[in-house]
Amino acid sequence: MHSKKEIDEIIRLLEADYPDELCSLEYVKDYELLFATRLAAQCTDERVNQVTPAFYAAYPTLQSLAEADVADVEKYIHSCGFYHTKARDIVSAAQMLISDFGGRVPGTMEELLKLPGVGRKTANIILGDVYRKPAVVVDTHCIRLSNRIGLVNFEDPYKIELALRDILPPDKSNDFCHRLVLHGRAVCPARKPKCEICSIRGYCDYGKTH
Repeated sequence: MHSKKEIDEIIRLLEADYPDELCSLEYVKDYELLFATRLAAQCTDERVNQVTPAFYAAYPTLQSLAEADVADVEKYIHSCGFYHTKARDIVSAAQMLISDFGGRVPGTMEELLKLPGVGRKTANIILGDVYRKPAVVVDTHCIRLSNRIGLVNFEDPYKIELALRDILPPDKSNDFCHRLVLHGRAVCPARKPKCEICSIRGYCDYGKTH
């Protein structure tokens, strides 16, 4: 179990390591982040960022996405994988945003979860990045690093979300999760973590023993 002082120091060190742009998905409009996050499921953010410029150029408004033919959408997002389901979800969500939410991406967990294809991870990204509300985004990097560090001791994403909400300062939680992603890519991958160059090694259960 880490003390509050230790957690604050982990946060400070990661802030020093990754001070700049945190969300790696590129977007301009709020709904673009919503759909980019959907595309990123089982796909890399890098690939999504390669796909979305042409996709949003073809469908420049939410209305155009709501009226899109799912088969045509599939052609633009094919390389992101699971494109049948993702295309269907995006078109359906665009329709619901217009019909139920006045064309705006909603700002509560309960409303976001009503949208097709939106789970807690996507909802938390919207709440944190668009609305700047306290959010805990649990992806594969967060699961791996929070366990390695010793902040949690289980794999269930919802349990991890609740546990991190309990120990992280609310105003830091969203950016902390983004930094875990960046740290997971740069220093702490699933295989062969680079403990020798890790700034938080002294506070990491795994790092202390490797």
